[in-house]
Amino acid sequence: MPELAQRVRGFGTTIFTVINELARDYNAINLGQGAPNYDAPAELVATMTQAAQAGKYNQYAPSQGVPQLREALASHLHRFYGIEVDLNGGLVVTCGASAGIFASIFGSIDPGDEVILLEPFFDIYLPIITTAGGIPRFVPLEPPNWTLNAERLREAFNEKTRAIIVNSPNNPTGRVFTHEELMLIAELCIEHDVICISDEAYDHLVFEGHQHIPMATLPNMWERTLTVGTAAKTFSVTGWKIGWVFGDPHLMTGAWRAHQISSFAIHHPAQFGVAHGLQLDDRYFTELISFYDQKRQRLTRGLDAIGMPYFMPEGAFYVMADFSRFHVGNSEAFAKYLIQEVGVATIPPTSFYSEAHQDVARQYVRFAFCKTDEVLDAAVERLQKLRPLE
Repeated sequence: MPELAQRVRGFGTTIFTVINELARDYNAINLGQGAPNYDAPAELVATMTQAAQAGKYNQYAPSQGVPQLREALASHLHRFYGIEVDLNGGLVVTCGASAGIFASIFGSIDPGDEVILLEPFFDIYLPIITTAGGIPRFVPLEPPNWTLNAERLREAFNEKTRAIIVNSPNNPTGRVFTHEELMLIAELCIEHDVICISDEAYDHLVFEGHQHIPMATLPNMWERTLTVGTAAKTFSVTGWKIGWVFGDPHLMTGAWRAHQISSFAIHHPAQFGVAHGLQLDDRYFTELISFYDQKRQRLTRGLDAIGMPYFMPEGAFYVMADFSRFHVGNSEAFAKYLIQEVGVATIPPTSFYSEAHQDVARQYVRFAFCKTDEVLDAAVERLQKLRPLE
């Protein structure tokens, strides 16, 4: 029988599929995958529906994205971050942020190039890098506050370094990198002539006391930064798979070419819905933060009640909690125990680490709080079954 390609033999099944299936088998409340269990704003759905029913937007969209979305995105970036995007080569709409990451990596690195990953990292980064022939270099953030170790980061840069992937607000930790941390990354990128691929999927989910600073806005970083974004988290439309990549047109050429030979064009009617969303007034984005802050507080109060320590997320919609008072196993073992015996599903973050550094997260699990209050309350009630080890 013919064999699989070598490049995919080690991929396996993603942790999200494993946990979702296990949660279904045991009828567990699922706080695992970061998918809201409530619908998108009705006006976005109505705009998409109108486009689909118009009779002219159900064929291939322009490969770079419909003009209405690209213009809305350019205006949005200028409104919130002062960013100026060249619509004639500086922006491409992709099949979600995942395809944006794929296009950015494949368009930027050659076999043998090194790519720095800050651990924990979203799980697709590593297989995309290795499929492109890149060599990953790992720099773990330091718990319990998930801070960046400056010396370890400096040591990771060398003459073979081609790119670094930065994710702030960070999934799974909820960290929002400080200006000082981002400036250190920028300075090292400039010193070593390195591309920064900045995954900013959660840019509008930053809580009070913290600020999202786009990497591309730092001094001398525009010409070496590819920024990846998505509508998924901001508008609760994970199923629409509308993302984007923007940057200097010269650097964007590689991402654009990789996009052309992969997905080429993205869901046509949904682009109009996202364009509408990006043009909503500031109140929507302010209320979005309040909406998720209330959920953040709801879940963390429940963790406080059972005595499970956690890092209070500064952004995104995840809580990294330390379960070591309740279980002696690693994060995979505890995640399975929690599903089978308690009825709550989480994600074990060791899946977001290299094999060498998995012990950093062996006593943590990631809870997603992008769920209705009823679901969060039911999960908290079940978590009260947990008892500290004697």
